[in-house]
Amino acid sequence: MLPSLKTAFTLLSLIQLISSRAVTPSPQQTLKEVILLIQQLNSGAQVPCNDTRVAQVAFTDRKLPDQELLCQADMALTRVTSCKETYEPLITNLKRLHGKKKCFLRDENEIYLRHFLPALGNFTQGMYRHRGSLATQ
Repeated sequence: MLPSLKTAFTLLSLIQLISSRAVTPSPQQTLKEVILLIQQLNSGAQVPCNDTRVAQVAFTDRKLPDQELLCQADMALTRVTSCKETYEPLITNLKRLHGKKKCFLRDENEIYLRHFLPALGNFTQGMYRHRGSLATQ
């Protein structure tokens, strides 16, 4: 009886230890979450704050690393103050992905948020597919 009680207690302690640790999602999981958040925002009748203008990010510029483009997208969305709570989960996940403190974002070209989100969605989906193909190789 005593050995089984000891085993049960050890198992219970191990489960408690594992459940108390914060699990950080993998970059691939975080990227998937970003894609889903963008799809949810785009699936509504209207993108929240769709007429808000944000800095344009050159997602098609292959000279810039992905982390820089993600950081710029994060900065552009952070400046949207009228719907901040709506975009906060997306901003948080973008911060996790790029991991930078600062990046350079030009404000000279702006686009509407309703056009920015699909561009960000296309970029992150491309990243997801590219990372997935690298993992299978």
